[in-house]
Amino acid sequence: MPAFLHKRESFFLLIALALGAVAGAVLYLSRPTTLRVAVGPRDRVETHLIQAYADALARAREDIRLEVVPYDDVRDSAAALQSGRADLAVVRPDVRLPENGLTLAVLHDEALIIAAPPDSGIQAFSDLAGKRLGLVAHHGADQPLVASLLAYYALTPTPAGAAPAPADPGGALPAAAGSVALVPLHASEVAAALAEHRIDAAAVIAAPSAKSAARVVQAVEAAAPGRGATIVAIPDGEAIVQRLPELQAVTIAAGTFGGRPKRPDDEVKTVGASYRLMARSSLARDTAASVTQHLFELRSRLAAMVPTANLMKAPDFDSAAEATSARLPIHPGAVDYYEREQQTFLQRYEDWVYLVAFFGGGLGSAVAWLGQRLAREQRARIDAVLDRLLAILIEARGTQDPAALEALAAEIDGLVVDVVRHAREHSTDIRTMSALILAVDAARAAVADCRRDGAPVRERAGRVLSLHPASGA
Repeated sequence: MPAFLHKRESFFLLIALALGAVAGAVLYLSRPTTLRVAVGPRDRVETHLIQAYADALARAREDIRLEVVPYDDVRDSAAALQSGRADLAVVRPDVRLPENGLTLAVLHDEALIIAAPPDSGIQAFSDLAGKRLGLVAHHGADQPLVASLLAYYALTPTPAGAAPAPADPGGALPAAAGSVALVPLHASEVAAALAEHRIDAAAVIAAPSAKSAARVVQAVEAAAPGRGATIVAIPDGEAIVQRLPELQAVTIAAGTFGGRPKRPDDEVKTVGASYRLMARSSLARDTAASVTQHLFELRSRLAAMVPTANLMKAPDFDSAAEATSARLPIHPGAVDYYEREQQTFLQRYEDWVYLVAFFGGGLGSAVAWLGQRLAREQRARIDAVLDRLLAILIEARGTQDPAALEALAAEIDGLVVDVVRHAREHSTDIRTMSALILAVDAARAAVADCRRDGAPVRERAGRVLSLHPASGA
């Protein structure tokens, strides 16, 4: 057994190190988890929302912290998530969908809103054949989205300067066989473009409640006879989403753009895109649940700074199985929050608790065995000293050789030194120490007696016995 294990200080040092390791583990587990979140494009509402969320988490001292990394485009933020440079990202699926991205929350939906003058004859999306559509684009992906929808209806987009090919008036070709001229515009140009007959309808991709959508609708109303506007429906949203799963089916509620009379007067089905907060698929389940929980719990604070926070919602799903196998899968941790099935501490670390209990019991048994082993070794050493002292006592009484007696005296001194050192390093019971003291005194007395008179053993023994006369003598 190594010598340092016999020292009491070493045992307390091991206990201190173990307690320090436990304290360090507790400190490590209780520190906030910092996640990198990629956001693009810069200076858009999504960036402001996520930055406000990060600030709110820090002020509330939550267990999650966010490091916001801005990018120039939402395509770049999705690429950062896919390459592992970010743990979270704001993603627009129709622009770029990271392969390892799972949805935590829908920050807001954007709908394709098409407004046309009532006398334009445009009631449905397919009626755009042979028309000119003014597009107020806020993102480079807006025009490709419209082009994808035109292709679904077998309509061909043409450059702004080219005249659209109208449908055959004789009916030889269906109306959907025409083309649509896409005319890029700013929101401030919509009314003039309609008045000058450069466009027949105006479109914008935005949240239905956003000011940008209201401005386009109001511009169409201002340029239309009778100050009215028809919100064009895309009723095949569910079928379109089956073919283009990165899009969303969106419903524009009646009266979204104002009342008296309501605009629109009934709900309108359309399609659009969504901005989502996504996490890498390898993000821990409990961490994803915490991010989602804090996002919605802090919504009222965020809405005070960024009103778009009121548009946040949970992704649509009917069951956990459907959520994780959807066309845009939801992170299991987010599902736990939405289903109110977040794991408790014991559930989260159940395996670790079991392993600690299992191995802790074994470790406790090992420590107990080690303590017993050390105690036995200590007793064995003391017993060896006691046996040697008794042997010296017998040897001293049986010899008259001065050299031998001198050697025995020196050995007794060595044993005394060893006993004193042992007593300083280990706790020894009083009975054992008393036996050691008696043995040392007896051995030294025997050597001293033999040195003093050199008489035979029997004579010395007789003199000792004579000190105790028999009773009645």
